[in-house]
Amino acid sequence: MKISPATGLAAILLGTGTLHFVSPEPFDSIVPRALPGSARTYTHLSGAAELAIGAAIAVPRTRRLGGGLAAALFVAVFPANVQMAADWLGRSSTPLPLKAIAVARLPLQIPLILAAMKVRKGDVGA
Repeated sequence: MKISPATGLAAILLGTGTLHFVSPEPFDSIVPRALPGSARTYTHLSGAAELAIGAAIAVPRTRRLGGGLAAALFVAVFPANVQMAADWLGRSSTPLPLKAIAVARLPLQIPLILAAMKVRKGDVGA
């Protein structure tokens, strides 16, 4: 069975958004320290955004809006991925495979953004 980009993207966002509330600590740790306020606030806000955008993509009537918002979200959270990579690369205690994963995640934002833009353009189904 083939999963459409819209379904896959909705599942990723809904799953990750849920994790922001179920297990917020890993997300707190990658919030860029230059941001003012509590890291937990940013974790909860980004988790709520992921849940709302994932739901928007899951509903055909709001799918195109959700796709555009997902692309914007993926761009907005990129600094957190950079923060994670910098932190993990800077720690001698971080195992090499985790360092590789942290760096590999950075270019993976590109296919996520492209998939979101396909959803935005209406080029995908449910």
